Amino acid sequence: MLRCLTAGESHGKAMLALVDGFPAGVPLDTDLIDAELRRRQGGYGRGGRQEIEADKVDILSGIWRGVTLGSPIALLVPNKDYRLDQMEELARPRPGHGDLSGSMKYLGPIRAILERASARETAARVAAGALAKQLLSPLGITAFGYVVEVGPVKIKPKGGTLAQQRTLRDQSELYTLDPDHDDDVKKLIDQAQAAGDTLGGVVEVRVEGVPFGLGTHTQWDKKLDGLLAQAVMAVQAIKGVEIGTGFEAARRRGSEVHDPIQYDSKQKNTPTLGFTRPTNNAGGLEAGMTNAQPVVVRAAMKPINPLAQPLPSVNVKTKQPEEASYERSDVCAIAAASVILENVVALEIARAVIDKFGGDSLEEIKARWELFHKMARNK
Repeated sequence: MLRCLTAGESHGKAMLALVDGFPAGVPLDTDLIDAELRRRQGGYGRGGRQEIEADKVDILSGIWRGVTLGSPIALLVPNKDYRLDQMEELARPRPGHGDLSGSMKYLGPIRAILERASARETAARVAAGALAKQLLSPLGITAFGYVVEVGPVKIKPKGGTLAQQRTLRDQSELYTLDPDHDDDVKKLIDQAQAAGDTLGGVVEVRVEGVPFGLGTHTQWDKKLDGLLAQAVMAVQAIKGVEIGTGFEAARRRGSEVHDPIQYDSKQKNTPTLGFTRPTNNAGGLEAGMTNAQPVVVRAAMKPINPLAQPLPSVNVKTKQPEEASYERSDVCAIAAASVILENVVALEIARAVIDKFGGDSLEEIKARWELFHKMARNK
């Protein structure tokens, strides 16, 4: 079973990810992990913290001569902005954060809550997801995330091959699939910043090359759509998750929602085994299992807090009304969210691959992958 735990505080010494159950025999390229960490720090609307940090991963265990051993892998991302011991306590909890509820739960300082609840923690999860991608890549599985909405503005993705769409995304300062609209969206972000406000948005992640049968229908807590929803919803500031058409499916008739099944013998040797769909409203998942169509996950990110124009709060010591505390923040972090969610989804797909095909070594997974597809084709 593939597991990932993280540790660290926003202004502590480092962020850590411990990945357990990762197969042996996977060649690792730390440059690929660092590239994802850099992308996470990018995007229009980010705050001053990104000018301080220059995230790079240090792999402390679990590899030998650049290849995984099958033992736990410890990933460390140092914090340059390490000053936790010098930081002051907050007396005025910020609406939209865990400040008040966390300090009540643990009967302790707000600072202890915000340091761990901070989205800085996602640097560790991005590193773990970038690690997982290097297991998925030899199997032909690719996770690809991009922004489809910023505030009230919807950005329709341009079509093309995966490579063409990746080029479009990398040309966009907002990580959308239509960089021609960047200037309009940047003006919207600038207006929010001038007003001391923030913006959220919607991210879509598409996973291609997925085989039949990841996940299962047999128990509610093993269904892959549920596991994906949990992993995505656990990312800071995410308040809604959809699979496929999601909530839009509730507004349509069944004949407009369910994806017809067709067969194309020319695709018999692909992960689809020849079973094709003219639509993918299900988002690649039916009854908690993958159906060999692209897995499509969409997530809504709320406008982040704190605000430069703080909302009303209460001083927890005096119980008197005061404005909420303000700490350095982004105006819009939706581009970064697309990187985080892409890697979070990749990690969950890798977990499902290991559950389905075994996890001791990449060589064993490949052999079982081939055997499964051979048996399924002859079913």
